Amino acid sequence: MPGRSSRPPLAVGAIRQSFASTIRQSLTGAIRHSTTDLLISHGRHFGRTVFALCNYPSLLTNGILRLEQMEETPLEDFSADERREHRVFEQLLDSYPGLLEQLKNGSEEEILHVGELVHRSIGKGAAGARGNNTKTLKSAVLDWISPKGDTIQPHLHRNSKIDRGFNHELTGSLLCPAGMDWNDPETKENLRSGEMLVCGDQWPIFLYAQYTYDPDDPWCGLLRSRLLVCAYKHVFTSPSSVEKEPKATRSGNARLHGMNCVTIASISYIATQVRFALSSSSVFSRTDMTTDSETFYHSLLDLLEDPEECKEVDELLTWWNRQVFPTSSAAKQPISANSALSKIRQKCLAVKRTTNLDIDSS
Repeated sequence: MPGRSSRPPLAVGAIRQSFASTIRQSLTGAIRHSTTDLLISHGRHFGRTVFALCNYPSLLTNGILRLEQMEETPLEDFSADERREHRVFEQLLDSYPGLLEQLKNGSEEEILHVGELVHRSIGKGAAGARGNNTKTLKSAVLDWISPKGDTIQPHLHRNSKIDRGFNHELTGSLLCPAGMDWNDPETKENLRSGEMLVCGDQWPIFLYAQYTYDPDDPWCGLLRSRLLVCAYKHVFTSPSSVEKEPKATRSGNARLHGMNCVTIASISYIATQVRFALSSSSVFSRTDMTTDSETFYHSLLDLLEDPEECKEVDELLTWWNRQVFPTSSAAKQPISANSALSKIRQKCLAVKRTTNLDIDSS
């Protein structure tokens, strides 16, 4: 299923040049601004679609050490966090031919330059994208949560967040953890006063379709709210595409990077951005324990990357691709189980298996 691995389209054009060549240019001071700009641009996309909260020097160092350890220890024996970090490391290597060779065989000076180049270009791009999306969504989210044909009461300011979060009736109701009753006066007061702390893994109700949570089926409607789709289109296709029917011709960040299907990480990224936009916090920080954004982001990835949840995740990705990239192959609905086409495919498969058995036994 496209998007299941969170892998973005590979870097294109000049980005795909040998990384060794880029390092040589950097060492001699001859690296072109166009190359640096392309690396920053790809870093923006990498942060949105692969991993948003990345320490790139640590990623490179740990990745190389882990490759050595994996000569004796399989990846499955590492912790979940280490496995995720290694998948991000592998996707970074996949995007830049020659990067692994440079890390393993380059001189000490060259390796230091690799870390510096990745940090100041790809890392800078990812941080810049996060900051830009935080800024634009702060205002845009108010349009999407406003009552149809009416205005938000009490008024919410576009350039200030102090009155958002649990301080406001509307944003508070959207941020209220699924399973809690915002209409209960005691719950509302405890959330507003801070007596009841909300951890990042306590998911807000706005993640659910129609803002409705079923405790007996917590997967039902999860990550399928209209608010999330609006934010995703705003970031990846274009702000103007939010209220319009999707078209075959894409624009914006998705088109720029050849993106034609959603990724697990991109859904988690948008959910994290929307949650922050609704909150009263003014500065996005991965270490902010009030919003606990890092825990929230990781908790979504934990679920969506869990092999035990692959059926639900594949269905979720297909649903998302229909909303954002309806003309892509990733948006096509699976064949219905009891359809004539399904029966034909099953019969054909059975014939092939029988033929193969006959060949093996002869």
